[in-house]
Amino acid sequence: MVLPRVVLALALGFCLYAYFGYPAILTLLRLRPHRPRARRAPSRWPRISITLPVYNEAHVIAGTLERILALDYPADRHQILVISDASTDRTHEIVSSFRDRGVELLQLSQRRGKTAAENAARRHLTGEIVVNTDASVRIHPEAVKHLVGAFTDASVGVASGRDVSVADVSAQANAGEEAYVGYEMWTRDLETKVYGIVGASGCLYAIRAKLHMEDVPEALSRDFAAALTAREHGRRAVSVPEAVCFVPRGASLRQEYRRKVRTITRGLGTLAYKRALLNPLRYGVFAWMLFSHKLCRWLVPWALASLLAALGVLAFTSGWARAALATSAVLALLAACGWLWPERKTLPRLLALPTYFVAGNLAVLHAWLRVLAGRLAPVWEPTRRDPVPAR
Repeated sequence: MVLPRVVLALALGFCLYAYFGYPAILTLLRLRPHRPRARRAPSRWPRISITLPVYNEAHVIAGTLERILALDYPADRHQILVISDASTDRTHEIVSSFRDRGVELLQLSQRRGKTAAENAARRHLTGEIVVNTDASVRIHPEAVKHLVGAFTDASVGVASGRDVSVADVSAQANAGEEAYVGYEMWTRDLETKVYGIVGASGCLYAIRAKLHMEDVPEALSRDFAAALTAREHGRRAVSVPEAVCFVPRGASLRQEYRRKVRTITRGLGTLAYKRALLNPLRYGVFAWMLFSHKLCRWLVPWALASLLAALGVLAFTSGWARAALATSAVLALLAACGWLWPERKTLPRLLALPTYFVAGNLAVLHAWLRVLAGRLAPVWEPTRRDPVPAR
């Protein structure tokens, strides 16, 4: 029974490293003496382009544009460009009604997905910095200024906002998602203090225009690729905690599961495309951070499968292994209850965390199977969320 014990120890150690060991090491590295890089307001606010890729967002687009127009940024220093991925509802009509207020509309004739829409928009951009956001989120009025202020540091190529998971109008939806988003933002803050983040928030991030012009294949994730492209050009991607972006939680775990499968499939493809950045001899600490934050997290389901298999073998002779398997079965049962929970009904916290953990890792496994089968991510389908409540 030596081999199952070794497999169990390695699998457990790997999972603990992915979720706890890596942040702990970042915390220790952060404690080393260093001179923090001061962030200051630029003497002259640069011209920016705010891009908003959409598909059938008629139910929220007017409110989103009103909030973007109300951002605390000089009106003569920004461009607002909505890219419609061949929307079939009233999105075009609604966006066109904002034309006299400076909002531009780029209509694509064929639906090809978010990255393709962002690629198509590049030749229409006029800003020195490109700010990318989504239709379903609410940006804090001062967030864009905080993002742009990060670029006074010449080493910064990408500045990512801070996602804050909030309940939608009708329910608290998914407390597990709230906990995970908070954990992710905390990890990014640690990474920024050590060197820089390895992936930007798709809900809100800014990038130097020259970096944004880099080509990203349609099947990949541009927000993840942004941080990797910055590193390839000798710049950093940083998290800006003051640049708050309120993100409504999904109406159900099933909705969140579909979103995760889609985004992780694209993420795996993006990492494979930029795999040279995993070379520590060339990219040093960034390669370790990319490996630990992304690849290790995406390998956790395989480690969990190995752990359960080892427990299954040991359960024939060990009481503690049987107890561990029983605990795993309880967690699986709780996750199943959460999965079947009615949409827009508050999920009890007793169910929320184990449900989100199990479903999240199943989504990663599902994404791996898609990639290994050579199936590209499905065409972008925006996650339909209720508008963020006014604050």
